[in-house]
Amino acid sequence: MPGPDPQTLPDQQVPDRLPSPAGTQPPTDFYTPQASAQPPAPAGPYSGPPLAYTRIGETIYVDGPRVTPLALLEDSRCAEGTQCVWAGRLRVRVRVDLGSGPREMEMTLGQPVQVADGQLDLLDALPRPVAGSKPAPFAYQFGFRFMGGL
Repeated sequence: MPGPDPQTLPDQQVPDRLPSPAGTQPPTDFYTPQASAQPPAPAGPYSGPPLAYTRIGETIYVDGPRVTPLALLEDSRCAEGTQCVWAGRLRVRVRVDLGSGPREMEMTLGQPVQVADGQLDLLDALPRPVAGSKPAPFAYQFGFRFMGGL
């Protein structure tokens, strides 16, 4: 027996389309790189000078070197709203190119590394940890700063 005609039930809202079956909705945490688009600067705990943000597999100019995050190695940072014995850390494998050839290295959030005549810092990483959620590596944005010599 067919259901009631939606036009005869004016007090009820009728959806424009039926909900998708479970498991068939498109993913919402993907990122499609666009040549002209820059990831937005985040609002959050980082409050220093502007950073250059990029994602895994994308190269960005950071006031001297060109930096490409290659892989998220670890994100054990304490989730917001939780109490942790250890703050945790975030480690990323990056490729740094100063024009004389690329060099791969590991970087840890908040620990500068010596690069040529300056220091390269990984100072921010988004998204920040949330209890019960683990974003895909390609959803991360990494904020870098280079402080070079003369």
